[in-house]
Amino acid sequence: MFSFFKSSDKTTEPAKTEEKQEGWLQKLKTGLTKSREKLGGRLTSLFSRGKIDEALYDELEEILLSADVGVTASAKLIEDVRARVRKERLSDASQLKDALKGALGQLLTPLERRMDTGWGAGLGPPRAIGSPAGATKPRIIMLVGVNGAGKTTTIGKLAKWYQAEGKSVLLAAGDTFRAAAREQLMVWGDRNNVTVITQEKGDSAAVIFDAIQAAKARGVDIVLADTAGRLPTQLHLMEEIKKVKRVIQKADPTGPHEILLVLDANTGQNGLSQVQIFDDALKLTGLVVTKLDGTAKGGVIAAIAGTRPISIPFIGVGEALADLRPFSVNDFVEALIE
Repeated sequence: MFSFFKSSDKTTEPAKTEEKQEGWLQKLKTGLTKSREKLGGRLTSLFSRGKIDEALYDELEEILLSADVGVTASAKLIEDVRARVRKERLSDASQLKDALKGALGQLLTPLERRMDTGWGAGLGPPRAIGSPAGATKPRIIMLVGVNGAGKTTTIGKLAKWYQAEGKSVLLAAGDTFRAAAREQLMVWGDRNNVTVITQEKGDSAAVIFDAIQAAKARGVDIVLADTAGRLPTQLHLMEEIKKVKRVIQKADPTGPHEILLVLDANTGQNGLSQVQIFDDALKLTGLVVTKLDGTAKGGVIAAIAGTRPISIPFIGVGEALADLRPFSVNDFVEALIE
């Protein structure tokens, strides 16, 4: 038996004015503290070394690897920095800072994407399953990831984000394996004053299918579908998540319109493995990188750009609703390399 959990009909509070950009940058810098500890002091020392030579490049590569940038991305960054040094005829190590920022920005640029909230706006991702042009409601966003990555919390924040964009939202409690996940999603539904479609026990795909049908009947703009957490090594569970995608396509042949992997930034290089396996199974359209909260090594984002450049529409730096923001390459680079 499916149930429709609807929060009280209280009037949604007006969205608060967004924090000033300086405040967001400070939060991002705080979130990347661990990475700057790995990079900052050593880079400062490196940039004061004097002339640019092979030993300097070797040390720079070692510093990047220590910040979880990964072998492939580190090699690409070093190659780009070398090219900039030659082109701009740089000779002093102090001049490398801007070269490194430029190289990192260029590497990360393909990851920056604003998620489409309008139909026919032409802003959809290049890897999107269903084209937004002429699409009918609802827009179906499926969220996947391992346990503890922050899927349910991210759904609550995305619901608030889309509401601020003027969209109506419905939540599908597709994590039927954890009662706590269902209850947590209901709390987010109440907080955002949106309907949550849930089922105490049963099939995740069936819950999401029912949510899509309800959204169509009500003219809802966005369906945010939670799914059960799973490890990439659990092959039977990966087959189940593929089934969820197939069932969504039965409910709407153009969907899911987004498949987002919620990735805990604290997992480091293991996060890169998650990206590769979930992408192979589902053809991800984007990532939401969470928990850039002071302990994470933000270099994993560069590692993703270097090996599997899937867009990152959002990053999270805390628990508050305002702590989920669109990923900005310029902001990220400035926060990582001061």
